[in-house]
Amino acid sequence: MDRIHIRGGIPLRGEIEISGAKNAALPLMAAALLSEEPLILENLPRLADIASMADLLEGLGVEIKLNGTTGTTGGRTAELSAKDITETTAPYDVVRKMRASVLVLGPLLARYGKARVSLPGGCAIGTRPVDLHLQAFEQLGAEIELAEGYIEARAPGGLVGAHVIFPMVTVGGTENLLMAAALAKGETVIGNAAREPEVADLARCLIAMGAEIEGVGTDTLRVQGRDALHGALHEVLPDRIETGSYAVAAAITGGDIHLRNARLDLLEAATEALVRAGVSIEETPNGIRVASANGQLKGVDLMTEPFPGFPTDMQAQFMALLAVADGASMITETIFENRFMHVPELCRMGADINVHGSSAIVRGVKQLSGAQVMATDLRASISLILAGLAAEGETIVNRVYHLDRGYERVEEKLAACGADIFRQAE
Repeated sequence: MDRIHIRGGIPLRGEIEISGAKNAALPLMAAALLSEEPLILENLPRLADIASMADLLEGLGVEIKLNGTTGTTGGRTAELSAKDITETTAPYDVVRKMRASVLVLGPLLARYGKARVSLPGGCAIGTRPVDLHLQAFEQLGAEIELAEGYIEARAPGGLVGAHVIFPMVTVGGTENLLMAAALAKGETVIGNAAREPEVADLARCLIAMGAEIEGVGTDTLRVQGRDALHGALHEVLPDRIETGSYAVAAAITGGDIHLRNARLDLLEAATEALVRAGVSIEETPNGIRVASANGQLKGVDLMTEPFPGFPTDMQAQFMALLAVADGASMITETIFENRFMHVPELCRMGADINVHGSSAIVRGVKQLSGAQVMATDLRASISLILAGLAAEGETIVNRVYHLDRGYERVEEKLAACGADIFRQAE
């Protein structure tokens, strides 16, 4: 497995281009299943998860053409044509690689009246209850069975609109139901819907495909089902978590980085926390500039919440930052129960962190020290790299295959800003 070597202590300066959002691109790719006509997606990031979703869709019969770099940013353009679907089973070998694979369930069920999808895998950061997806589909008239590790879903007469209220906010559940509702008979009302920007991006794409959706960006979505959707051209929005991660890289190294194509409106809770920690953030005509305001970071308290609250996907990165901030901070994780697995690794580097249930007390230290560490999941991977950028000496991050699921060319982007970082293949 690859490992990444970092020699820290260098203030990062320069420009980083923010890629298209993985968490927006995956449901958008699944949405191609809703139409016989091609869906063209611009600004698609080059990531392992994108490749896995492409493999899954091609296995179902979707024809995918990659047309290189076009659009307003540097990502690829992909044309996805689901005219001739030959399979409605999403097999374990592909689905086990990432949980987002379950997003093909809604489109297949809505368009073909049946779907067989393996129960999903992905990062081991806690329970992500797919049962919320299944209960929602049952309310639309689907028959659901779990057998031999697969979700067997049938709706031979088609899905019928209903009023569905999620008992808890679920991003994937909202996206899955939203896609299914676009082809259901009549009106579907989705209550307690996730408001994440990636959900709104999917809704805008579906509208471009001919869907009728009201309430985009709110917690109540109204969908008038259509008999069919048509093709469309849609640009994937910039990745807010990548934006936040590189903003932390600027802050933790006392640097100054311009994040091109970044959008401040997508990450207000995290940028507000950075400002409280003593970081300077300035909007530019084509992105965001992040700089260490006076060289001294201050501790802040954080609680992860569904959007527009502080994102759970930024928790590990902020923990690395607060590990070298002045004073004590408390981070409370309310979304995933196992998302403190990076704590022991940060402590190996000299961080002073104590976990009490769902909260972690972080007492800032003057200096982290380089060490061999092990990445446990996607966001833990980037947090250890960030800690390594600030640490004295060499840090070696092992098992970085997680990183490639969600960050495009991370070592290249950081090296372009002066980081002493390289990847070693094994």
